[in-house]
Amino acid sequence: MEPRARQDGPVATNAMSPHPFFDRQAKEAQEDACLRSCALHSAHSLGRCHAEEEDDLRTCYERDRDRIVHCTGFRRLMYKTQVFLNRRGDHNRTRLSHTLEVAQVARSLGSSLALNEPLCEALALSHDIGHPPFGHRGEAILDKLMSSFGGFRHNAQVLRVVDLLERRSPDYPGLNLCRELRESLLKHERESDWPAEFQPRPKHPYLEAQVVDLADSTAYNVHDLEDGLREHIFDEPELFESLALWRGAHESVEMRHPGFLRGTRDTNLRIKRITNELLKICINDLIENSARNLEQLGAMDPRTVRNAPNLVIAHSSAIAEEVGELQTFLMRRFYRHPQLLAYAKQTSSVLATLFEGLLAHPEEMPEWYRNWIELVGPERAVCDYLAGMTDRFAEREFSRLTGFEPEWPATPGA
Repeated sequence: MEPRARQDGPVATNAMSPHPFFDRQAKEAQEDACLRSCALHSAHSLGRCHAEEEDDLRTCYERDRDRIVHCTGFRRLMYKTQVFLNRRGDHNRTRLSHTLEVAQVARSLGSSLALNEPLCEALALSHDIGHPPFGHRGEAILDKLMSSFGGFRHNAQVLRVVDLLERRSPDYPGLNLCRELRESLLKHERESDWPAEFQPRPKHPYLEAQVVDLADSTAYNVHDLEDGLREHIFDEPELFESLALWRGAHESVEMRHPGFLRGTRDTNLRIKRITNELLKICINDLIENSARNLEQLGAMDPRTVRNAPNLVIAHSSAIAEEVGELQTFLMRRFYRHPQLLAYAKQTSSVLATLFEGLLAHPEEMPEWYRNWIELVGPERAVCDYLAGMTDRFAEREFSRLTGFEPEWPATPGA
């Protein structure tokens, strides 16, 4: 994938195209003119596993993004847990709302840094479609159940979903996405788990994948603060006492809206203003510090930048320390809350019962998954089926197969 020489100035029209609108060729020309040389340019993609004609209007990464939005796994995110069970509250995040927030942050970062924004968006929209029901608790249980059969890792499962489990064409399995996107879904995989197809394993992911990784953590740090406050797991005075980022965001709101925080009785609005400022602080710092890192690296192509000494998309040292403080707080006061740990116990019971029950009675699975057993074995087929379930479907199947309703603990803070 050799980088094309950059042109100067924006591309307003496409004189080479017979179409009177902004088509794929015009978009590719604009990318060459406006994106950094170390960004991924769609015209230089390494392509798809199964050859297809290029789309007239969309770049290859725009096409990938659209396939993800229309796939079954993406729709299921609406009823998959982020932290709290979906039916425990209408305002708590789900995997889908989290994914959309990640996409917004990723677009902001990618466009500001002159990286490939449609690829950032595609990666953000797809990054969680390998997650099973019941959040990270479900992932831990499936990994334990599959310990003798290759384990379960949600990054690897994302690739299984887009490569094998989704169905959109009779000509090939999966979504047939571009190689760069597929490899970027594995950014956290260990050397021992790195697929032969993508060898040699790079030191760092593509810049667009680095953007999405930071967008992911930025989004969940902020929305977990909001959800924790809403569920009364901690309160504002504790956040002010414990977190420099919260104090900084609080100060920014005071400067922008003098007297508002002291005078308002609208708790929801007060929290939203502070968390919005906190999000802005993190995003602006990522943009400014990453831009400095990019300038220090100089002109590099997408491959060589992955062997840079350090990750390029990163916080400044000052904000990185404050983000670390926030993540330590959330781990101690939120993720390890007794009621959330109680969710894990019931999650284990539901998924283990389904796993063993379906292994013993595969006829209870849909026909496609029964046929899938012949290709991947019974344990992996059942695992794929369970991983694709939403929370509510897993609960219904548990009730159908056992005759009992799952007994979930009370909502934290209630």
